[in-house]
Amino acid sequence: MTTQSLEMRGPVHGTKDARRVAVGSGVGAVIETYDFIGFGTAAALYFGTAFFPGADPLTGTLAAFATLGVGFAARPLGGIIGGHLGDKVGRKPVLVASLIIMGLATFAIGLLPTYAQVGLWAPALLVIVRIVQGLAFGAEWGGAILMSYEHAPWKKKGKYTGIVQAGFPVGLLLANLVFLFSVQLGNEWAWRIPFLASIVLVAVGLIIRAKVPESPVFEDVKKSGQIVKSPITQVIREDWRSIVRGIGLRIAETAGYAVSVTYMISYLHTAELANKTETLIALCIASGIGIFATMGWASLTDRIGRRTVYLYSTAFAVLFGIPMFLLVNTGLFLFIIATLVISYAVCQNSLAGAQGAWFPELFQAKTRSSGASLAYQISAMVSGFTPFVTTLLFIAFGWMGPALLFSFYAAIGLWAALVTRETWGPAERRIADEAERAEANHNVAA
Repeated sequence: MTTQSLEMRGPVHGTKDARRVAVGSGVGAVIETYDFIGFGTAAALYFGTAFFPGADPLTGTLAAFATLGVGFAARPLGGIIGGHLGDKVGRKPVLVASLIIMGLATFAIGLLPTYAQVGLWAPALLVIVRIVQGLAFGAEWGGAILMSYEHAPWKKKGKYTGIVQAGFPVGLLLANLVFLFSVQLGNEWAWRIPFLASIVLVAVGLIIRAKVPESPVFEDVKKSGQIVKSPITQVIREDWRSIVRGIGLRIAETAGYAVSVTYMISYLHTAELANKTETLIALCIASGIGIFATMGWASLTDRIGRRTVYLYSTAFAVLFGIPMFLLVNTGLFLFIIATLVISYAVCQNSLAGAQGAWFPELFQAKTRSSGASLAYQISAMVSGFTPFVTTLLFIAFGWMGPALLFSFYAAIGLWAALVTRETWGPAERRIADEAERAEANHNVAA
C-alpha cells in the first residue's frame, strides 16, 4: 500500500464539506429506506389481504413477499445504471435523480387501487411500481456512500460513511413509527398513509441534496482524463473477484436481515407470538438502537479495520440462528424485543457499518461507483426473495428451516470476509499518520 494509492480516497484531512455531505447523503438514505423498507412491513402485514385476497393467509403472504422480491431483483439493474452514471457524469446527479424517482413511486403505492376495486390490475400495478422502486434504490446507495467516503478524512472514513449507513435504521424507525400510528385506523388507510406521507420527506431531502457539492475524487478523475468509456465492463473485466467477494459480504447482512426482521415480522404475526402493535413496537426499539449501533460499528472499523469487525460479527451470526427462534418462540415480549435488537443492532448493523468504507476501498476510483454498486446490489436478488423462500422452508421444516437459512447466510459472509483483503489495516493507518504529519509540516513551512 502506497501514499499514492491512498490519495485516490480524497484529501488526507477530508474536505470542509465532509460533515455536510455525510448528513445530506444520510438524509437521502433515510428517505430511500423509509420508502423501500416500508413496503416490506406492508407486505408482511397488509398486502396479502389488499392485493391477493381469496387465498388463505399464508398463500397471500407468499404472494406479497414475491412482490417484495421483485423490487430487490430490479436493484442490480438500478445499480448498473446508477454506477455507470456515477463514474461517467458524477455522484451528485445520481443522488438527486434516484431520490425523485423513489419518492414518486412510493407516493403512487399509496394511491393504488386494491384487488376488490380493479381485480388483477391491482397486483399488476403493484409489481410495476415496485420495480421502479427497485431501480431507484439500486442507483441510490453507490452515489450516497461514495459522496460521503470521498469527502471524508482518511482516518475517519468509517465514521463518516457510518452516518450514511445509519440513515437506513432511521428510515426503518420512521416507517414503523408511521405504521404503528396508522395501524390504529383499522382499514386500508393503515397502509396507505405511510406511503402518501413519504412525499414530505422527499421534498426535504431534495432541498438538502441540492446543496451537496460533487465528490473531489470524481473531479480529480475527470480533470486527469481517466473517465473510462464503459466503467461497468471494465470493472467486471478487471475486478470481478472483488465483486464476487462483495456479494458474499453483502448477502450475510441483507439476506440475514430478510430472515431476522422482514420474515420475523410475519412469523410473529402468523404464529400468534405477538400482535401487530407489539411487533411494530419491538421493531421500533431495535431500529432506534440500530441508529447508534451502526455509527458505533462504523467508527470501530477506523480503529481496528473493516475485516476484523466483519469476521467477529459473521461468526456470531452463524451461531445465533437457532437461539434467535428459540427466544421468540417463548412468546415473551421482552425476549422478542431482545431478539430483534440482537438480530438488527449486532448481526446486521455491524456489517452495514463496515461496508460503507470497505466496499469503496475494494475498487479503483475510476470504476469505484460501478464496482461498489454491483457488489452491493446483486446480492439484493438473494435477499429480496428470501422472505418468500423462508416461508416455504417454514412450511416444510417448521422454524428450524428459517433458523438454519440465517446461519447459512452468515457463513457465506464469514467465508467472504476470510478471502477479502483488509483495506484499512496497520500499514494504511501508519501511512495516513505520515501523510497528516507531512501536510502539517508543509503548512507550517508555508
